[in-house]
Amino acid sequence: MTSPPDRPNAAELVEAVFEFLAEEVLPNAPDHRAKFRTLVAMNALGIARRELDSAEQFPPADELRELARRIRAGAPADLAELKAHVAAKLRISNPAYLEKYE
Repeated sequence: MTSPPDRPNAAELVEAVFEFLAEEVLPNAPDHRAKFRTLVAMNALGIARRELDSAEQFPPADELRELARRIRAGAPADLAELKAHVAAKLRISNPAYLEKYE
């Protein structure tokens, strides 16, 4: 018999903090700097939420550095593969930017 997962899970925690910032902190922020910093935190939580929801599997950073090194050295690159990788990253980090170009 397996035990149920601990609650709240990571996605629920991210959502709870996002809602707190949006509903309580942002409307009551005392100045523009505090509002800006709250929006930055909300953006970071949005990225975390999309990453948690994503089924995307990205290659390790060392593989990407090696690919970049080979491209700089003049090795041919699979443009379709590179575009797909960038699109996958943008779906997490900034989907609105990606939507402009699809």
